[in-house]
Amino acid sequence: MVAAPMTGQGKTTVAAGLMAALRDTGLAVSGHKVGPDYIDPGYHALATGRPGRNLDPHLVGEERVAPLLLHGARGADAAVVEGVMGLHDGRIGADGFASSAHVAALTRTPVVLVVDVSRMSRSVGALVAGMAAYDPAVEVVGVLLNKAGSARNVAEITRSVGLPVLGVIPRDERIASPSRHLGLVPASEREDSARVVERLGEHIAGHVDLDALLEAARSAPALDASPWDPAAEVAGPGAGPRPVVAVAGGRTFTFRYTETEELLTAAGCEVVAFDPLEDAGLPAGTRGLYLGGGFPEVYAGELAANRGLLAELREAVRGGVPTVAECAGLLYLAGALDGHAMAGAVPAVARMTERLTLRYPEAVSPGDTLLTRAGERVTGHEFHRTALTPGHGDHPAWVVDGSPEGFASPTLHASYLHVHWAGHPQLAARFAEAVHRAPAPVPAPAVPSPAARTAAVPGAGPVADPLRHHGDVEARGGMLDFAVNVYPGERPAWLDRALRESLDHADVYPDPAPAREAVARRHARRPAEVLPTAGAAEAFTLVARLRPWRRPVVVHPQFTEPHAALEQAGHTVTAVLCPESRGFALDPAAVPEDADLVVVGNPTNPTGVLHPAEALRALCRPGRLVVVDEAFMDALPGEPESLAGERIGGLVVLRSLTKHWSVPGIRAGYAVGDEAVVRGLARVQTPWSVSAPAIAATVACTGEEAGAEAERRAAEFGEWRTGLEARLRGAGIGFVPSRAPFVLVKAGEGVHARLREQGIAVRRADTFPGLDADWVRVAVRPPETTRKLLAALSAE
Repeated sequence: MVAAPMTGQGKTTVAAGLMAALRDTGLAVSGHKVGPDYIDPGYHALATGRPGRNLDPHLVGEERVAPLLLHGARGADAAVVEGVMGLHDGRIGADGFASSAHVAALTRTPVVLVVDVSRMSRSVGALVAGMAAYDPAVEVVGVLLNKAGSARNVAEITRSVGLPVLGVIPRDERIASPSRHLGLVPASEREDSARVVERLGEHIAGHVDLDALLEAARSAPALDASPWDPAAEVAGPGAGPRPVVAVAGGRTFTFRYTETEELLTAAGCEVVAFDPLEDAGLPAGTRGLYLGGGFPEVYAGELAANRGLLAELREAVRGGVPTVAECAGLLYLAGALDGHAMAGAVPAVARMTERLTLRYPEAVSPGDTLLTRAGERVTGHEFHRTALTPGHGDHPAWVVDGSPEGFASPTLHASYLHVHWAGHPQLAARFAEAVHRAPAPVPAPAVPSPAARTAAVPGAGPVADPLRHHGDVEARGGMLDFAVNVYPGERPAWLDRALRESLDHADVYPDPAPAREAVARRHARRPAEVLPTAGAAEAFTLVARLRPWRRPVVVHPQFTEPHAALEQAGHTVTAVLCPESRGFALDPAAVPEDADLVVVGNPTNPTGVLHPAEALRALCRPGRLVVVDEAFMDALPGEPESLAGERIGGLVVLRSLTKHWSVPGIRAGYAVGDEAVVRGLARVQTPWSVSAPAIAATVACTGEEAGAEAERRAAEFGEWRTGLEARLRGAGIGFVPSRAPFVLVKAGEGVHARLREQGIAVRRADTFPGLDADWVRVAVRPPETTRKLLAALSAE
């Protein structure tokens, strides 16, 4: 065992270098780590060419430590065990339990102390003497002097030490290991990791007496134990197909114990790794998911960009594929991580914090779950700098230190707690049983045609690009339309007349000046503060192309087109989620201070929440552009909380005319606000992008003749919405009180697809970041049409 008097002495570099040096002599070497650490075993694996393994009495029980050592060392000529912290440091208040000394005693392993002597001389002798004599059950057989300086000081230290000095290792900055917020950078994330370990081996071989170390290793007595056997811990299924358990890997998910995969394999599963950064989908035939630990916060933007895989993962979890997620896996399943949209399979959001959570607890299962039974106790560990909001669901995964934690169901177990399944093999057995019982996945075509993908979009299956999914796709094919937020009545005669007359000018290029002047009059602005656009969608594209945004923020849940436009322009978007617990209301303080662009809807699609103008003004500050999407503001009588008429530096308001006036095919909208920003948007706009009919519609719909009709329609929307909400309330169906021409309804998973079977289209909401399949968006319709929807919902 390579141990030390305290942390920071160089145990990992010496242990990994020793493993590599011994392997270079032709020996088969196994690497082991005391404690729950995942990172050091990664370097051990590089050094030995074998899986790195952990020895931890807290996680697996004292009785399994020696068997696990023998299991990991099968076929090896030498086993090197790296200690943890100081030699005698273990669980606080447990008299050294789970310390390096404890493991050395359990495995009767001789100990070599690594001591950083860069700031000491004869005191090293006193330190080593105390360490060696402290516990008679621990045999310290030698010392390695690390970061040694002058030969005179080394000689002085050697005379003071009453044990053999087996090596004098000078400092070498070339082999320093980089670190981050949770310790060393994992070996899989360093492109030069193999070369670093190779240099470590050369360095150790040149300064350590390998023969003397091997002689010390041979002094270890035989162990009265049998090697651990995964097949003896779980029942194998016998002959038959082996269902696939997809295990997250790659650079992001590097934390899992080798024995976990060995147990699942012994239980008849086929373990297949996938890379959430690189792979477009889950492995073929996936019937179980294991998402271990790692550093998703480091790669959050890249994980969020792989939207196809996230959508497939979300659908798999919601579809009942047995899923285990620990720490990083929990964050990956959350709605967002540091503002980046994740899978959204767990109703929570996560953020990095300054506070380190580090504990070594016993956890209790509060109920029967995929992995556990009520009252069952396990040991585990937590190590993270993130916080989850909320921290648990209605059915927590664990109770830790008296507090509920995580999310659980018959098919899902997700929490921060890491558990070593070798110490609790019943968890592996139950997971494997669930995987074997899970229905076989329906095979998809190897390369689905565009027509097949389009046909699959309206149903309950995955969507190839959730941010680009819109309600118009769902309302096709003669469905009763509650999916599209367009006023269902006829267009006014004066609008139809203006559209027809616009065709008389189809032989010349369109001039948007009349539309600009009409909008300026409508909002009491200067024409230079107005830019007509081809609907609000074009305006989002212009905003995305306006500047090289450093930290663009989109407030979700909301219309996804601005998010998609920013990503299409090459920007990494930070999503700020308005949580259900706050009624989806905006908290300006949740927007990062360094955000230079903030996009927010008001009233927001799909929640229908109307944010106070004061909260939106609070977002404005020098160096930041705030874009308020008021596409549905004209559906509110009097347009309360609108900022379209306010002159605030760095503020732009976007409007759409297509919905309120029933002309979605005429792409008519505009931007109004900060003159300098509007001028910049105009510079990146494609010439003549606003057509003659759109210009005519803008002039007509912002003129005096439109005022009374606009208010009448807004009032009508209000009456219809009040009736819809009253019927939902009476039927006991949850919803978010709305100020828009739609209502976000919590109808339960599967309702969207079942309504389609009855010929009724509502907008699925699980493609909006921050929402899941329990939600649908329902457009406001006249009472007689609404009754048909409520009858279908009540029959559910």
